[in-house]
Amino acid sequence: MQHFDLNQLQWNNTVREQLLGQGLARLPHAVLLVGPAGVGKTAFSEQLAALLLCESMSPELSACDQCQACRWLDAGNHPDFRRVAPDGDEEPEEGVVEKTKKRSAANIKIDQIRELEAFVFVGSHRDGNRVVLITEADAMNPAAANALLKILEEPPSSVYFILVSSKTKSLLPTIRSRCRVIPFGPPDAAAAAAWLAGAGLEKQAARYLNLAGGAPMRVAQWKEQGQLAPIDALVESLVSPPADPIALAARWDGLLKGDGVFRMENLVEGVQRWLFDLAQERLAGEVRYHGGWPRPKGVQNLNPNALLAAWREINQCRRSARHPLNQLLFLENLAAHFLRALRPVA
Repeated sequence: MQHFDLNQLQWNNTVREQLLGQGLARLPHAVLLVGPAGVGKTAFSEQLAALLLCESMSPELSACDQCQACRWLDAGNHPDFRRVAPDGDEEPEEGVVEKTKKRSAANIKIDQIRELEAFVFVGSHRDGNRVVLITEADAMNPAAANALLKILEEPPSSVYFILVSSKTKSLLPTIRSRCRVIPFGPPDAAAAAAWLAGAGLEKQAARYLNLAGGAPMRVAQWKEQGQLAPIDALVESLVSPPADPIALAARWDGLLKGDGVFRMENLVEGVQRWLFDLAQERLAGEVRYHGGWPRPKGVQNLNPNALLAAWREINQCRRSARHPLNQLLFLENLAAHFLRALRPVA
């Protein structure tokens, strides 16, 4: 497991104080870390798990990284730790920087939760804490969520549940009510830029930070996964698109035929955000996501109602973006919606 010292993510110092200010003895048995992707939730959750399992923590409440428990955790075989995520967490979430692999399933299944029952109701191997980390907790299917709820209703002693979610509306309200909810937010621009400078993205930090909603760890993940080049290519296709939807779809199709890093849902989200920025620029003279990129000409001649209508239509397309029946036809439909919105007001 790769983890960061909690002190490295300085913009989360308030969260750290809120959760650990009174020491581990006052930590609730279940916490739910919520907020947008890329602000350090998973990194924080991993270090919190390390802290709970460490046998020689520092007075500043940091894992020592030297004891047997820390070495086991780092090697991925600590007997008192379980990690649950969609399809075994093959795809890393924000904060865990490693090469992306394709995920064969999009949710957490009931069998994954049932496997926890024997773990949580059996004694610790090290006579200490046991920790369950559930990343992308919102990906639990209904059966899995209900199975987890039963465990949370009667939590065994010295067992801690750490849930991480960027989409809390998909979580059962009863699960949220059994956890202490800890909100995370993006850092200010200076802190985010400083963190990205350490990741080698100083010159382009502002441009990608806007696109990532101010979340620096999401930008770092994009860099590690090789997504920055296809993101740039997508924006270029939106700044100066061909007039023919078939030609535009073919261009987008080429972006998706790489090594699987840049996926259909990434492309659809990118088109949506571009439309949002066009509408905002037309109505308010500013953009949210694409500051730092070239702007298209003639924005003031566009119909904001048509832009927002296309945004809504493409939002409907997102439901089938993960597994379209015919990728090229899906892209041609997407391109048609997009180009229709660019027709100038008569």
